[in-house]
Amino acid sequence: MILTWLAGLAAAELGVRYHRVLLSYAPPTVLFGGALYLVGPNGKSASWVPLAFAGFAALGLIVSNRPPPAEDDRLTAGQRRTLRLRVGTGAAVGLAAIVALSQLLGPSVAAKVGNSPAEPRNMVTPPQLDSLDESPLVRLSGWALNHDQHLFDVEVTGTDAPPPVRLAVLNDYDGVTWRVGATYRNAGRVVAGKPVLTDPQVRQVFRIADLNGRLLPGIATPEEVNGVRVAVDTTDGTMILSDGLRPGVQYSVVSRAHRPDENAMQVAEVPNSDAVGHYLALPGKVPDSIAQLAQHLGEGVSSPYQKAFAIVGWLSEHYKVVGDAPSGHAYPNVEYFLFGPKQAGGQKGTSEQFAAAFAVLARLMGLPTRLAVGFRVDAGRNEVHGGDAVAWPEVLFNGIWEPFDPMPKADTVQRPTEDDFRPKPPASQPPPETVPAPSGSAASQSPKPTVAPTGDASGPDSNLVVTVAAGSGGILVAVLAFAAVVPLAKRHRRRRRLAQGTPAQRIDAAWAEVLAGLRLAGRPAPPHLTASEVAHYAATAATGRAHSKPRGVATIRSATPPIDDVAALVNAVAFAGPPAANGPGDEQATRAAVQAVAYVDELRARRGFWRRLWWSLDPRPLFWR
Repeated sequence: MILTWLAGLAAAELGVRYHRVLLSYAPPTVLFGGALYLVGPNGKSASWVPLAFAGFAALGLIVSNRPPPAEDDRLTAGQRRTLRLRVGTGAAVGLAAIVALSQLLGPSVAAKVGNSPAEPRNMVTPPQLDSLDESPLVRLSGWALNHDQHLFDVEVTGTDAPPPVRLAVLNDYDGVTWRVGATYRNAGRVVAGKPVLTDPQVRQVFRIADLNGRLLPGIATPEEVNGVRVAVDTTDGTMILSDGLRPGVQYSVVSRAHRPDENAMQVAEVPNSDAVGHYLALPGKVPDSIAQLAQHLGEGVSSPYQKAFAIVGWLSEHYKVVGDAPSGHAYPNVEYFLFGPKQAGGQKGTSEQFAAAFAVLARLMGLPTRLAVGFRVDAGRNEVHGGDAVAWPEVLFNGIWEPFDPMPKADTVQRPTEDDFRPKPPASQPPPETVPAPSGSAASQSPKPTVAPTGDASGPDSNLVVTVAAGSGGILVAVLAFAAVVPLAKRHRRRRRLAQGTPAQRIDAAWAEVLAGLRLAGRPAPPHLTASEVAHYAATAATGRAHSKPRGVATIRSATPPIDDVAALVNAVAFAGPPAANGPGDEQATRAAVQAVAYVDELRARRGFWRRLWWSLDPRPLFWR
């Protein structure tokens, strides 16, 4: 703005005061060319701007043209010819110089149109992060141990369900540590030139308590900050306070809180690897077990969103959240979290391990991924403590970073990892040695069992023996009664529901059998899926670990029975409105029941022996709606 004002002042002085109109165009022309150079390829093409500039310049020359003064009439004819010759020669020389410069400099200037211009802000040292903030992921374990530490207060308006407050985004991973890797530039009150998202605005008011460092919390994506002078990374929208946080600092943020669209994400695409190679990099040697798990999760899945959803389902179903897990997200830590023995601390961790495992698996499956660290905010509660700190992964879909939550829900029953996947040992690992059977001499030297001496059974312990025997017998009778009554009750309930009632009720009962079977198999259908999507999900969920069989004996398993007709019929029942004469009839209801029973029986047959036994004895389906 200052340069524009100075260029206008210089042009006005030269053109108005000294009547040098052509020379007065020099300052704005230099300013215009400098602006074009600094913008470079970042700006959009605007050909009308230079054309308008040239048109106004020509108009100024025409308007400022004045007739020759009266004393010019006193010139002789020879003097006039000499004056015209000088003017013509000067014009010709000037025109030739312009043409020559255009031919010499034009191609080189045109070739630089696509080049990024020099960045004047590089002359100033940008704000830097200290080691505490460069990898905030390692702070999660400390916050989890000090879960009552009061970090800050926040008041959120503009939404009923506040999204998490973001502290930092971690883009760089070297196989050992996730780092921020951002370049921050000082910004004013407005931190975004134009809204990146069209979601409603969310306003926040923060008051810092015990939170330290330079990273400034705020809901993504910030557009305006008041109360403090911040520096912003324009690529991810994270903010820092150059002077560092201190108790009592208060500021407000206006953000666009993005709400993922599940339907749009089903068909969303990810950029090609050349454009987002930075978010796919996995330096060093990734352990073979992690690579095998990524390949296992990606089998038969083509949609990028379904790949991410498969990782979320795997982590949330097989691993446990604890608050005292040690910090660490290098390859060995991720491998131990995924496959380590439970009794030694494996297969459990904080959100740090869940997010890091998701990111490594997602990058192996070709999904551009980064990590975010922030805090959960509950509606109606302003205080944020250390126990609210959390990390989550984000995947780039259609130019927008979509967050995912791989953490298990409160009612999730953890399934053993070995039931669904067991990594293959490396090819270089020798087979385990067989233990030789004991020899005859060794067997003959084994000690013989001793016989306890016979005592008097009429002592004071005889009543205790009788009581224990009676109690054990009662428990055995109760277990046997339970094992006999529950399967009969479940079988009777299934037959009654599938054979009695109107066709619509029987179709609903068949669909309920399918959903109950998925829950018993440990693969409950996500609630946001439609009936057709549940049918596709059920086809993939049926693929499980075959029941045990003797070594060397092949097990032939038939294809999974389809339930597409059941899904189509339940859609017809759900959306047909009041019962109509042309609705599903008895034949369709019978076909739905047959398909549902065949699918559930096949789903049960694919489980192991103990899971099939518990399937028959599990009384929960009797109480499910």
